[in-house]
Amino acid sequence: MANLPIVLYHYTASPYARRVVWYLALRGIPYKQCIQPPMMPRPDLSQLGIAHRRIPVLSIGRDVYLDTRLQIPKLEDLFPDIPRLGGSNPDQVALQGLLSSFTNDAGLFGTMFQLLPTNLPMLQDPAYYRDRGDFIGHGLTPEGMHAARPESLVAFARVMDFLETALLVDGREWVLKTPTPSLADIEAVWPFHWMTGIPGALPRDRFSPATYPLVYAWIRRFQDAVTAAKKKMGKPTTVSGDDAAGLILSSTFNEAELGVDDADPVAAAQGLRKGDQVAVWPTDTGSSGKDVGSLVGIDSREVVFEAGKGRDKVRVHAPRQGFRIEKSEPGAKL
Repeated sequence: MANLPIVLYHYTASPYARRVVWYLALRGIPYKQCIQPPMMPRPDLSQLGIAHRRIPVLSIGRDVYLDTRLQIPKLEDLFPDIPRLGGSNPDQVALQGLLSSFTNDAGLFGTMFQLLPTNLPMLQDPAYYRDRGDFIGHGLTPEGMHAARPESLVAFARVMDFLETALLVDGREWVLKTPTPSLADIEAVWPFHWMTGIPGALPRDRFSPATYPLVYAWIRRFQDAVTAAKKKMGKPTTVSGDDAAGLILSSTFNEAELGVDDADPVAAAQGLRKGDQVAVWPTDTGSSGKDVGSLVGIDSREVVFEAGKGRDKVRVHAPRQGFRIEKSEPGAKL
């Protein structure tokens, strides 16, 4: 990868986008940002031929990466001259992976989502409930969020207890006992940084520096480290959707073609070959945003397909974890 532009499509309130923003800042990797609306539609991504509706979306050259569970590992593999943030031994890598699964795959986001105060400005708009209902795959109302709040508070307290009485109880400053924040801290801190930063989300008599002193101190340390890293790197340049597309489409590809692993169970069951038209979409949230493109490659880690028209094509990478791939008929639109 030689000086290929990195563009992050995101909006600042997205807790998942913050994961990538923090990573880029802590590692000192320069990038450009294309700010997106918090609700659909997102024409900036549509002009790249991308229907995926989850934020953030990351491009490196002409390769586009979906989902932070793939984006961050891809960034870890880049810039070998800059110290990586990931664990350096098997024990650290194992804990980092377990924390990623704990915060990303165990339903914690759904718990936190129900704790959003319905008096937030965005939640005053009926369009928000339609958009997020489509995102989660079922109806959403303020009344339903209020009804789910008590159980969600119990569930959130349980994970805060785990951090306070297990993960951080020995007084460590950072999860892997490193001198500075590591990828394990990013994997672990993002839900709690998000929730504790939203006024009214958590009742102060149950969630505060007094009730969870180790957790709140860790969150403060992490924010201080990120603030210092951002100050050192400087603000990213903000580009328009047209300029972002121009940067991407005029670039070369970041990666060589992956190729199709014929032994992959899904590829074998569907008889997938390079060039087949496939539909790709997430299976948990945002499943209404189905992408259709020409298959480039598939292995146990990711699926890669071409999106766009004519010469204006990009290679889109999606993780296998949490995504479904289905062969579709040429010309089908899902």
